[in-house]
Amino acid sequence: QVQFVESGGGLVQPGGSLNLSCVVSGDIFGIGAMGWYRQAPGNQRELVARIISGEILSYANSVKGRFTISNLKVKNAVYLQMNNLQPEDTAVYYCYAQRGPINYWGQGTRVTVSS
Repeated sequence: QVQFVESGGGLVQPGGSLNLSCVVSGDIFGIGAMGWYRQAPGNQRELVARIISGEILSYANSVKGRFTISNLKVKNAVYLQMNNLQPEDTAVYYCYAQRGPINYWGQGTRVTVSS
């Protein structure tokens, strides 16, 4: 079983910043990718950013230049620094870890961008 501890969500004004953290533990052998998805009300869950094999980074076009994903292998942790947040970034953000064809999910942390 894979366990997640997520933190860092909250309420922020437009233009503000937040840093999400996710630490993964448990049966983590073979985890090849980690990252973040988000789901806004009424929308499908979408990929925000991910790290593959600890090195390859990818981002959704909507967050490029504003969000930065990083990891700390020794802690099995992945972080998402979110800058210049906009109302359209409002969503529940889910940490995920992938092993082969299977994604494991954290419980989600809510990010609200509003003035």
